[in-house]
Amino acid sequence: MQLLFRLAADLTVVCHMAYALFILVGQMAIILGAWRGWVWVRGRRFRLLHLAAILIVVVESLLGVVCPLTTLEKWLRTQAGQASYQGDFLARWIHDLLFVEASSVVLTGCYVAFGLGVALAMWFVPPELRSVRSELQN
Repeated sequence: MQLLFRLAADLTVVCHMAYALFILVGQMAIILGAWRGWVWVRGRRFRLLHLAAILIVVVESLLGVVCPLTTLEKWLRTQAGQASYQGDFLARWIHDLLFVEASSVVLTGCYVAFGLGVALAMWFVPPELRSVRSELQN
């Protein structure tokens, strides 16, 4: 049973990294896509999901709420009988990328600044009002 908890904790770390990458790479794609004329970066669903993802991070940070994925991972590691931040090589590497040593004030400032960047992108590179799928078919 401990193996299942350990694997679930490692999977949680991977999901956490995927969430962070969606926010980071998504913003880079929006900026590059606006410059290159990529239609898909103006898709409503993508842009609203992207905005919601960073808003969740910003609100959690401003309220001082610990990320639920972090809480879940710690609980799973405890259930697996592991120290809080052990794992397989890949999970450990991803974990070290996600969790940098900085004060909560600095991290909150970074999250808010990035959130403002996403909001500005919504303004300067607005999502299309009509379906991107219909644009791609034409």
